[in-house]
Amino acid sequence: MTPLLPILVCAGVTALLRLLPFLFFRGRPIPRLVSDLGRLLPPAIIAILVIYCLKGASANRDTLLQFLAVLATALMHLWRRNSLLSVFTGTAVYMLLIRIPL
Repeated sequence: MTPLLPILVCAGVTALLRLLPFLFFRGRPIPRLVSDLGRLLPPAIIAILVIYCLKGASANRDTLLQFLAVLATALMHLWRRNSLLSVFTGTAVYMLLIRIPL
């Protein structure tokens, strides 16, 4: 089986899942529960991912650098409110910090 087929299937399912709410709620008001989930889930998922990534943290240089990168990401997001820019900044800060010899 070619690797292209699973990629196309995943892309099709993703597109369909993103399209379904627009088809389902076309011409009808969006229920409050759906609106609330759309507003609350993204920050909750990001918080869970951060906790998961830092769960095995111990007191060493690598952990300090990870926390500094997370701090840079959070500060950039609070300042600019742009998720892509925030993730890029955190990644860039971490990549730069791990290359500083100590």
